[in-house]
Amino acid sequence: MVYLDHAATTEVRPEVVADVTAELGALGNPSSLHGHGRAARRTVEEARERLAVALGSTPHEVVFTGGGTEANNIAIKGLYWARNAADARRSRILTSAVEHHAALDPAHWMAEHQGAVHEKVPVDALGRVTPEALREAIEGGSGPGTVALVSVMWANNEVGTVQPTEELAAVAAEYGIPFHTDAVQAVGVEPVDFAASGAGALTVSGHKLGGPVGAGALLVARGLTPVPVLHGGGQERDIRSGTLASPLLRGLATAVHLAVAEREEHAKHLTALRDELEERVRAAVPDVVVNGAPEHRLPGISHMSFPGCEGDALLMLLDARGISCSTGSACSAGVAQPSHVLLEMGADPEDALSSLRLSLGRTSTREDVAALAEAIGPAVERARAARAKRRW
Repeated sequence: MVYLDHAATTEVRPEVVADVTAELGALGNPSSLHGHGRAARRTVEEARERLAVALGSTPHEVVFTGGGTEANNIAIKGLYWARNAADARRSRILTSAVEHHAALDPAHWMAEHQGAVHEKVPVDALGRVTPEALREAIEGGSGPGTVALVSVMWANNEVGTVQPTEELAAVAAEYGIPFHTDAVQAVGVEPVDFAASGAGALTVSGHKLGGPVGAGALLVARGLTPVPVLHGGGQERDIRSGTLASPLLRGLATAVHLAVAEREEHAKHLTALRDELEERVRAAVPDVVVNGAPEHRLPGISHMSFPGCEGDALLMLLDARGISCSTGSACSAGVAQPSHVLLEMGADPEDALSSLRLSLGRTSTREDVAALAEAIGPAVERARAARAKRRW
């Protein structure tokens, strides 16, 4: 079996398995005051310190969550509520047009149910938000004083385009607007430093970088206090209530520590594999189109359009050959929809439906690339033939 869907989730590292397993047998709630509780609390606080060191933040800024989606919801909803409560004119939420749905959907929900105005900042043909585009969006509409927050992901989960995060955060800072970035895909392959980025909030997820599913974090800069989405025990500075899963958080910290420590070597490995993959796919399918920014792209993601194919059909043909990948498109009621990311980049809807995302990870090999290269040509031929037949 060949796994080329690491951007969706990746293998849990053996070191993480060992740490989580060692902690699972421990007894104690981190919020309890007795000895067992204090031991669990030490595990949590050690994890918080390791995460802070790895990502250029302070332990106080680390708010543990159940994953990236929860962290994005806290950032977008919580910062909006805090800013809007202080000044009711601050009703606008600006996101990039190519955000993950874990950011787009909370912003859309706030517009539908909380009186917010959700505005999408356009991207260029490579999927990038320029500082000029963000400045124009902030100053447009009803003016800078009405913007509650800006949210732009560090790197896109579909096409891998890396945003000029520090420049965008600087633009937002000029107007005194909090800047949130979803860095789920970036940590471990891009140099992510919270303090240097200028962001006010940053999202991390464990299972994208060798950690456990169900563990994530939101880094929140001092001076920002999102209104909580969950209410209960008041854990995590009362920003995220709920009993902390100390085994998973220990595993999360180990995964982030290792990913950051090995980042440069890992990125070189992924870049070499990705370049070989694209070269061999082009040799098999000469009219393939690689999407995203050539120079500002994650090393492990290759997003390709295969004209004349349906992405879902191509995915299933590859799956029959033991190769797992993704279309990168949403599916609603069993009907495939074009990727909103490609559409916002100016792609034709039909071309957008012909795409695959091939994403590499720490355990990917040249043998995986060779297996895809062998299978892709015949799969494209079959997919094109099937589509032509249906059209007749």
